[in-house]
Amino acid sequence: QVQLVESGGGLVQAGGSLRLSCEASGFLFSSWAMGWFRQAPGKDREFLAVITGSGGNTYYGNSVKGRFTISRDNAKNTVFLQMNSLKPADTAVYYCGQSKYRDYLAGNVYEYRNWGQGTQVTVSS
Repeated sequence: QVQLVESGGGLVQAGGSLRLSCEASGFLFSSWAMGWFRQAPGKDREFLAVITGSGGNTYYGNSVKGRFTISRDNAKNTVFLQMNSLKPADTAVYYCGQSKYRDYLAGNVYEYRNWGQGTQVTVSS
């Protein structure tokens, strides 16, 4: 069965950096785009970034454009989210998702078929 396991979250001061990882199993990883979302308490799940199956194209949400970078290593079945210049507003649970598409850069929750359990990121001021 499909498994997505996020790691790398934690507590960081404002202005700092974190690198999240999401290791996938149970499907042909390189055949699917992968995305990152986050959800703060009381808020909807927010799109952050998506990368195509080959890794050749990416797309970012406005709130993280220029600060976060998505990448993937298909040999290791892993997708990454490098987060720089973190702000307290970035505090949330971060999720990776398996897109329903290979090359389409989907930015909506309903366009993803599987999710990880999430990893907490807390940014202190």
